[in-house]
Amino acid sequence: MSEEIDILLEEAEEKMGNSIAHLERELTKIRAGKANPQMLDSVKVDYYGVITPLAQVSNINTPDPKNIIVQPWDKNMLEPIEKAIMAANLGFNPQNDGTIIRIIVPPLTEERRKELVKKVKTEGENTKVSIRNIRREVIDSAKKLEKEGVPEDLVKRFENQVQELTNKFISSIDEKVDEKEKDIMTI
Repeated sequence: MSEEIDILLEEAEEKMGNSIAHLERELTKIRAGKANPQMLDSVKVDYYGVITPLAQVSNINTPDPKNIIVQPWDKNMLEPIEKAIMAANLGFNPQNDGTIIRIIVPPLTEERRKELVKKVKTEGENTKVSIRNIRREVIDSAKKLEKEGVPEDLVKRFENQVQELTNKFISSIDEKVDEKEKDIMTI
């Protein structure tokens, strides 16, 4: 009987971990004023008729905090890459010099920084809701097991463990959100 409870706890931890991983991916997409290759993750290029992620047709790096360099593996892709970056509407103005595309990351205005912080906090809240939903689902599953004969004290212990797990993940979310907020507000 306790085996089923252990499986529920493992599932809860895995799902909560996935929620945190999703939050981390979303936070890397929110730019903090520093150049980052992940800023271009959403850019898709028409590679000879196939819509392909930019990272699969070029090398993307950041030589310094203000620049992103996109070096296509095929020189014929310079123009389509430039157009794709413009079409992605990321607020960048790519410069094609015939061998590479240079993107100068403009500094963020105070107003834009505050908008980004709101977005970060919203992502954090959405992840907290997700964590709480996972907690509710696994506790409901444990209560069903209790009706099927799992001892009540085992279910209570399980509920406490799930709550501890939830608290741990919620504080992790708070740390990540605070860290990103500091990153955005630092000029």
